[in-house]
Amino acid sequence: MRFIKARFPADKTDAVIDIINQSEPIDWAIDSGYGRAEKAVEILVAKGQGQTLLDNLQGLLGSHPDWRVTILPAEATLPRVEEKTADKEALETDSTDSTVSSDPNNNPDKTKEKAQTLALREELYQKVSNDCTLNMDFIILTVLSAIVAAIGLNGDSVAIVIAAMVIAPLLGPILAFALSAALGDVTLMWKATKTSVAGLVIGFVFALGLSQFIPINLSSVEMVSRTVITPEIIALALASGAAAALSLSTGISSALVGVMVAVALLPPSVAAALFLGAGDVQSAIGAALLLALNVVCAVLSAQLIFVYKGIRPRTWVSQKKAARSVKINAVVWLSLLLALAALAYSLNPVLI
Repeated sequence: MRFIKARFPADKTDAVIDIINQSEPIDWAIDSGYGRAEKAVEILVAKGQGQTLLDNLQGLLGSHPDWRVTILPAEATLPRVEEKTADKEALETDSTDSTVSSDPNNNPDKTKEKAQTLALREELYQKVSNDCTLNMDFIILTVLSAIVAAIGLNGDSVAIVIAAMVIAPLLGPILAFALSAALGDVTLMWKATKTSVAGLVIGFVFALGLSQFIPINLSSVEMVSRTVITPEIIALALASGAAAALSLSTGISSALVGVMVAVALLPPSVAAALFLGAGDVQSAIGAALLLALNVVCAVLSAQLIFVYKGIRPRTWVSQKKAARSVKINAVVWLSLLLALAALAYSLNPVLI
C-alpha cells in the first residue's frame, strides 16, 4: 500500500475529488491545507495501484506553481484491507485506465496500466537517480570494492570476490541507464553514463596501480575464469539484468543483492587491470571483453523488462519520444551484443 498526500489550490478541489473517485482508492480524506487558498488530501491506495491517479493529479495541477504530491509506503492500516484477487485487480485497473485524464497532453488511447507494475514511476526514478549519483561516497565505495576484488582475485578466494561484487555500486548506474532509455530521459541517461564510466575507470585504474606493488598470481582460477566467455556467460548476464529490473520495478530490493553477485561488473574490470599490470595483454583483453558483454547484456535486458512492465512517461508527447528512444537503444545495444559475441568467437572459437 501507499500513502499519498497532495497539496493544491482550493479552486481545484472538485476536480481533485473527481480524479480520486475515478481511481477508487482504499480510503481518502480532504481538509484545509496551509492557508485559505489551499487544500490538502490524504489518499491510501492498494499495492500496485496509484500510477493513473498520480498522472491525472499531475496533469491537473502541473501548470500551477503551488502544489505538491508526496508518496510514502504504508506498511499496515486498520481496519485491515482484504486482499484483492488478481482478476479483480486487473478489472479495477482496466476501469481506472478507461477514464479520461485531466491532462490535455495525455493520449486518450493510452495503453492500459499493467496490474503487475507494483512500483510507481516516480519511486523508480528517484531510486535510480539516487543510486547513480557520482559523489565522494560512490568513489570511495568503488575504490574499496576494487581493493577487495583485487585481493580476492589474486588470492583465488571466491568468498572475497563475492564480497567485492556485493559492495560495488556499479549496478545502480546500469539500471538508471536502462530506465532512462525506457522513459526517453536524456538527462538521466547522461548522468548514468558519466557515473558508470567513472566507476569502471576508477576501479580499473586503482587495480592497475595495485598491480605495480603486489605480485600477480596469473594462475589464480578466479582471475582466469574472468577471461572465459561462453554462451552460458552471456545468458547469465541477460538473465541478471532482467532480474535486476524486475526486482526494482516490483519493489523486491533484497533480490538485488543476488543480482549484484550474478552480473559481476567489477571483478572483470579489476582482473583486466591486474592482467595488464602483469604484462598479460591477451588475458586482459579477454577480461575486458567479458566486462563489456556483461554491461551490454544487463542494459539490454533491463530496458526490455522496464518496457514490458509498462513503465513509460506521463504525457503523449513524452511517450512518443520514449518509444523512439527504446527502439534506438534496443538496436544499438543488440548490435553491440552481436559484435562483442563475434569478437569473442574470433579470439577463441573453442569457448563460444
